[in-house]
Amino acid sequence: MKLTSFGGAAGVTGSKHLLEAGGKRLLVDCGMFQGEKAGRLRNWEPPPFAPRSIDAVLLTHGHLDHCGYLPRLVQAGFRGPVYTTRAGREVARVILMDSARLQEEDAEQANREGWSRHHPALPLYDTGDVERTLHQFRSVEYGKPLHLGGLRIVFHYAGHILGAAGIRVDDGSESIWFSGDIGRIDDPVMFPPRPPDTVDSVVMESTYGDRDHSKDSPLERLQTILADVLERKAVLLVPSFALGRAQALVVLLDRIFRARPELELPLYLSSPMAAEISELYRNHPDEHRLTPADMEAAFGRIRVIEHHQRALRMDRREGPLVIIAGSGMLTGGRILGHLLGHGGDPENRVLLTGYQAPGTRGRALLDGERILKIQGKRFEVRAQVDQLEGLSAHADRGELRRWLAAAPSRPRQVWLVHGEPHARAALAEALRLDAAEDPDFRVSELPEGETRDIVT
Repeated sequence: MKLTSFGGAAGVTGSKHLLEAGGKRLLVDCGMFQGEKAGRLRNWEPPPFAPRSIDAVLLTHGHLDHCGYLPRLVQAGFRGPVYTTRAGREVARVILMDSARLQEEDAEQANREGWSRHHPALPLYDTGDVERTLHQFRSVEYGKPLHLGGLRIVFHYAGHILGAAGIRVDDGSESIWFSGDIGRIDDPVMFPPRPPDTVDSVVMESTYGDRDHSKDSPLERLQTILADVLERKAVLLVPSFALGRAQALVVLLDRIFRARPELELPLYLSSPMAAEISELYRNHPDEHRLTPADMEAAFGRIRVIEHHQRALRMDRREGPLVIIAGSGMLTGGRILGHLLGHGGDPENRVLLTGYQAPGTRGRALLDGERILKIQGKRFEVRAQVDQLEGLSAHADRGELRRWLAAAPSRPRQVWLVHGEPHARAALAEALRLDAAEDPDFRVSELPEGETRDIVT
């Protein structure tokens, strides 16, 4: 077995890991680069491998940084199957179609208003490309082996988001586990992730490898913010990922409103995609903790803003009210329009609720920057900016260590990916400490573009 990373090894986006085993070439995840401009430009480059040489893609889950490059791969000639779980397939469909529509809309607006340096501005891919890509998807069941040549491949529940999986690949003599993104033990919506089997190597995410999540209750913090919004008659803008984060926020707000009805205020979900994803939770009740009554109570109280014109009217509404909208890192989507409409008022608030990648507007706000470039223009955010911790769908440092320690036996090699350099270094040090008595254990980074043997 040989492993080469073409993305997601040096940072937290663009995950693409090429596994050569049993005479097959498998691409584990095929994600889009997000955040820094230099990374985003890589999405426009030809794939750094021959797409037609890939026998299959194994998709851990439907976030854009893991699946968002698939239509480009198909454009470039990939014709093999894309294997993922049933829920993962449905999630990827929604995510990829939304991504294509946003790119089409952004290109159209840029051409109409002339704020792009490209003439004409084009989408990275369009909805037709996504439709062609979806025809290549194949569903697999958790725990049920998939055989490709001499390889035995098994998808296992990973928590994190609906349909997410860790993937075990075995060629009869060597074995490897790809963690994908690892969920939390006490996630309010998802079940805990399944730990890895006994394998030779683990490719392991490290997004929060340098820190533990806050022990403070996000419910208490959210109640304080809601009370302030009511008192000020303000607008609370919540940039949110449509998948996972939006649903967790709606569930938490429902719990608050039921316990403290005096804090209830109009709750708008300005994301048709998030509303569509929420329906998928009804289709896959075995994948999460929510009962039908929980879902009816939580999602029955939200007001979904379906149409663009209604979203524009919301930007003239006065508070108190809450608007949840994508994207979670303010890289695009409706939240930008709502920010232009409400973010200039110092009485209003912007609540960041998740990881903010370097180079994103969300990260700029988190770091104290208040002048953002939106639609080619500079805009000053005068609204108060807050951060709500404790809602991440990623395991933190302690949970990552416990996840690996729960394996029946320690792997000989761990490759750390999907983390910023300081996060990877901190987790590597912690894992070495955990295995101090085992001289054969190795933990390493996976240099991008360099091929490594699974077991050396």
